[in-house]
Amino acid sequence: MTKSIKVALLSGLVFPGIGHLALKQYLRGLVFLLAALAAMSVIVVKTVKQALAIVDSINSGEISVEPGAIVDMASMPISGTGDSTLNIASLVFVAVWIVGILDSYRLGADQEK
Repeated sequence: MTKSIKVALLSGLVFPGIGHLALKQYLRGLVFLLAALAAMSVIVVKTVKQALAIVDSINSGEISVEPGAIVDMASMPISGTGDSTLNIASLVFVAVWIVGILDSYRLGADQEK
């Protein structure tokens, strides 16, 4: 297996930026890692807030403890949280991941030459 394939797999299967670190491109790898972590933290915070709102609704008796009611509540956006923030964070995370794979493959191929 070539170096470019290995680093692309590291970036694709482990986490964005890991392939760059394997290529000793530390600054570039750190940028990919931090961008992916920032986007992921926004996604996790928004998801936890929504889960806590559902738990509060169950505890207060607004919704019953039935899977259908919980799914309906989870599919509704929470008012005032900025639904577009979650979409943007998701797009950033996917874009960073894809660009990280392609860039690490390109850098690996350049180092093989």
